[in-house]
Amino acid sequence: MSEWILGGTVAELEGAGAKVIKGKGHGIALFFHEGNVYAVDNRCPHMGFPLHKGSLKDCILTCEWHHARFDLTGGGCLDPWADNVTTYATEVREGEVWVHSLPRKKQSIERYRQRLQEGLEQNISLVIAKAIVGLIEAGESPSEIVRIGVQFGTTYRMAGWRSGLTILTAMVNILPHLDRQGQILALYQGMVHIARESTRAGMRFMLEPLPNEEVDKDRLFRWYRQAIEVRDTQGAERILLTMIRAGASENELSDMMMAAVTDHFYMDVGHALDFHNKAFEVLEHVGVEERASVLTSLLPQMAGAERSEERYSWQSPIDLVMPLKEAFAELEGVTLGSEKEGIDEEELVNKVLTDDPIATIHQLTKALKEGVDPARLAQLVSLAAMERIAHFHTQNDFGDWVTALHTFTHTHAVHKGLLRSPSMELVRGIYHSAMSIYLDRFLNVPKAKKPKGDPGNSQPAPDTSELLKLLDKQQQVAEAAEWVAVYLDRSGDKDALFNVLGHALLREDAEFHSFQMLEAAIDEHDRWEEEDTPIAQRAMRTSLLAVTRYLAAHAPTARELPHTASIAWRLHRGERLFEE
Repeated sequence: MSEWILGGTVAELEGAGAKVIKGKGHGIALFFHEGNVYAVDNRCPHMGFPLHKGSLKDCILTCEWHHARFDLTGGGCLDPWADNVTTYATEVREGEVWVHSLPRKKQSIERYRQRLQEGLEQNISLVIAKAIVGLIEAGESPSEIVRIGVQFGTTYRMAGWRSGLTILTAMVNILPHLDRQGQILALYQGMVHIARESTRAGMRFMLEPLPNEEVDKDRLFRWYRQAIEVRDTQGAERILLTMIRAGASENELSDMMMAAVTDHFYMDVGHALDFHNKAFEVLEHVGVEERASVLTSLLPQMAGAERSEERYSWQSPIDLVMPLKEAFAELEGVTLGSEKEGIDEEELVNKVLTDDPIATIHQLTKALKEGVDPARLAQLVSLAAMERIAHFHTQNDFGDWVTALHTFTHTHAVHKGLLRSPSMELVRGIYHSAMSIYLDRFLNVPKAKKPKGDPGNSQPAPDTSELLKLLDKQQQVAEAAEWVAVYLDRSGDKDALFNVLGHALLREDAEFHSFQMLEAAIDEHDRWEEEDTPIAQRAMRTSLLAVTRYLAAHAPTARELPHTASIAWRLHRGERLFEE
């Protein structure tokens, strides 16, 4: 009988109508209604307001705060934005009320999954947050949580893949760098953005593959590129699904789809290639079973994608289009190599950052013809793109942070794509990136000065909480970069720095591009960390300074989303919030 708690007498409860007794760590509300005794958790499952202050009529208990309504007999909630309330068994023994201290029904993983789905469908941030907290605390795999978001986002948005799925993919990629609270915030942010952009966005219905099961993959490859060329996304979808049904590998699918993107220059200011890369990355988390829905979701965007070779800036005052086409013709028949040596890498990065795009084209072509690994070239061009952000002068128009960001995420997508599956078609993306870096040159006129740092200092590294305090003020771009430079010079723990940068982003109502920036910068840093060379040291430092400056420029915000997540976290842990 040790699990039972004495709740007083029936007469006392009948006279008061409701009372609160102490349960295991929280209050239990007792009600006498229609001749029966009922017991529920005194915290409203919506936001924790004390339910004993609610109104009761016809066995419907209504919270006095947001008016969530609960079936007192079973705890079920009539309102989709609140959860069912926990109920407890009661017994009356010789005029005394006894309450079992353990809930009648515990939340299960299956129930949390259902609530996450409902939160996405209804676009209710608090429900999404509670479900993710519950799933993580119950031991659910992040990949299974991501699968729910991917299935929802690729189904309930007629226009297909966009920022929400990109954010979710970026955030699941950086989970290993975050603590438990950061991981919850990362998954929550991705899910909320999927829910928001899917609201009333229409349902996407997939077509069928072509009926002929005996297919020539090379022919389908050509058909697909031609379909994208003429903006026939429905034809492209049937071809793509036919390739998938024919058992095409991830590399074959990537080659085909990336080739269609790079048939044109820097499509949709880099978003087209970045989204394609993220789609293949998320498949690494959720598995090949989702290939059809994920990859076909990329196609609606391609119908209206902007093609930069048609833009004035790519043709005048310097014609970038013809020199690029000539370079691509020169590379026909060239076998891609895998050498990391043979070029002065510092010189190449610096060349990409100059005002001479034609010389850059020639240098890239020469390197490829000499057998330099195309993924390495893409990595070097990504470093140049990060340099633009690391030296972005704050006297520029604020919106031009995104201009530099677009170039960097495009270069990063090219790099990742070539690591996945090197192809001559995707190599063209290296050139597109380099030309975009050239066109962004005005963003470094004048160049923002490098932070001084603290080389040779023997003092301990500052506590990472100082960076969060610094970013509580607007426009601390130079100051935040200086803090990171000092932290690195004093051999601060990079794992702690990655985690705090993650929290600096995730505590904000961040805009889409900030999520891209953090994930791409961390990934580029991690790949350079695999080697011990002067250019690797330059690249790692540049990546951290670039992302810090970008985040500092876009903070602080109202922080509505993380506040909602904090409420969900506290409710799950059993905190009282308002019970007192």
